[in-house]
Amino acid sequence: MAALQGKTAVVTGASSGIGKATARLLADEGSHVFIAGRSIERLKEVARSIEDGGGRATVGAFDLHDYDALQTFVAEAAQQTGRLDIIVNAAGVHHPGTIADGKLADWRAMFETNVIAVLVGSQAAIRIMRETGGTGHVVTISSYAGQGEGHHVYGATKAAVNSICKVLRAELENEPIRAVTIMPGAVATNFGRHHSPEFVSGMLKSVGISTAFQAGDVLADDVLEELRARASAIFASPMDIARAVLYAVTQPHDVSVSEILVGPRKSFPTAA
Repeated sequence: MAALQGKTAVVTGASSGIGKATARLLADEGSHVFIAGRSIERLKEVARSIEDGGGRATVGAFDLHDYDALQTFVAEAAQQTGRLDIIVNAAGVHHPGTIADGKLADWRAMFETNVIAVLVGSQAAIRIMRETGGTGHVVTISSYAGQGEGHHVYGATKAAVNSICKVLRAELENEPIRAVTIMPGAVATNFGRHHSPEFVSGMLKSVGISTAFQAGDVLADDVLEELRARASAIFASPMDIARAVLYAVTQPHDVSVSEILVGPRKSFPTAA
């Protein structure tokens, strides 16, 4: 029997990268996954791939800055299935740049997605887990960049997330709900969509990949897989992180898997 047979999971940021890989893996293990993100077309593609493999997926397309929509989506997952076992806060945004030259809109976007949405989604999930009386896991994808090495404002948001998760573990210590922090190193995802085309193209060319890229573009899965294959020592696969999530949520419930640092052999702590 699949490890998560009959369980319900909500995954944010599921249209690409770590969230997409996690949703697929949790579905493969029997969970009905409720996948959230901004791109309805990419979410539908993920859902189709899950359903083609015999899994179950329900799509919710909205901006995570719409916190009412996020709370409603989490509640609907439990209403439709009668339970909520897992939430994976996988959505994240990284705007590079110095504090001296940064933009307020970029800072706000990072804190609203990387921090506030984690608080809102986690709170909504915990309330439902308490109401339904089951065991549960609140899993948050943070980053090596949150380890306190000063990786720009992005690192500050991930440091805040790490602190929030520690507080949450203490709050839930006497409840059947576990809070887990997964901290990836460099992962072959669309991490570069807010970087300059010169930076992304140069990075790809350094490992022998030539592809057109403009700021905001989403790199195709085959390009990302080629990047990981050619530079596996410095880029992990999104599935590597998904497997860490699966490990955490399938341990005996009296075992607290609090933090997992996972990345390539030569980890770059500034990327996630």
